[in-house]
Amino acid sequence: MENWEDLIKKIIEFMGFKDYRTEIKQDQKRGSIFIYDSPTLVKENLPALVDSLNHFAQMIARKNNQPPVFFDINNYRQERESLIAELARAAAKKVLLTKEKVSLPAMNSYERRLVHVELSVHPEVTTESIGIGKERYVVVKPLSEAAGNEEQRTDGAKQEL
Repeated sequence: MENWEDLIKKIIEFMGFKDYRTEIKQDQKRGSIFIYDSPTLVKENLPALVDSLNHFAQMIARKNNQPPVFFDINNYRQERESLIAELARAAAKKVLLTKEKVSLPAMNSYERRLVHVELSVHPEVTTESIGIGKERYVVVKPLSEAAGNEEQRTDGAKQEL
């Protein structure tokens, strides 16, 4: 899409918002939207607004054979990413203290990926996604437990018991 900013402005205005600001960084494929009117309505519906707008933008990008641009509204995604990273670090700390695995709440694939990336550099824990669909969640385990539950297969791959 050549002009994401014009399209997003039209969408926001069709939604009935008049007082807003947009910042789109084409090179980073990211955009920020700040909606100032109807703060209670926006706050109560922020997760749905962000998800819906991004779904809509992805559909438009796909239809036009363009890479998608991801949008954040009122810094919701940024704050959510920070919260998930903090949750992942807290889970790792708990795993190290208790030596037991910790299950995090169900998350979407993007949020689970944030947990995996955040803890991928942690030398003493490992992560695994478990479950199906919207009930899929991340389990943080001590590295010693994960290594103890793996068995070497004849083809050289590791298989968890």
